[in-house]
Amino acid sequence: MDRELFNRYKPNKRELDLIADQIGRLEDRLENVPEVSGKVTKSSDDFPYIEEHVTVRMKEPKEATAIKEKLCEKEKRQEKLSQEITEVEQFIDCLPEGIEKQIMEMVYLEGKNQTAVAEAIGYTQARVSQIIRDVLKDL
Repeated sequence: MDRELFNRYKPNKRELDLIADQIGRLEDRLENVPEVSGKVTKSSDDFPYIEEHVTVRMKEPKEATAIKEKLCEKEKRQEKLSQEITEVEQFIDCLPEGIEKQIMEMVYLEGKNQTAVAEAIGYTQARVSQIIRDVLKDL
């Protein structure tokens, strides 16, 4: 856990939403890949097991493979972002109840800016910034 993780929290949340949209579009593209005829090798059903060639219908291999590779990359990135987001949220959940925890929840989990948080709790924006800095200084 470090300060950089907190600095990346909001951008990570936005990127996670974008990646979810991209994954959906890639899955749609994968479903719409044209089918082609291909030949595969199999063993005959009866003894002696003789090699046979069978014609099958399959998604166009090059295009389908390229889309699957992109999907895999996006899913790995999605997993990494989810881990970072969860780590920040768990840190905030472990804070003792009090004004510090409320401020951290409002700024990071609810996405409010420091000025809005300051107005809500009756502090100045500078004081809210100091409290956040104090909570994060030991990281």
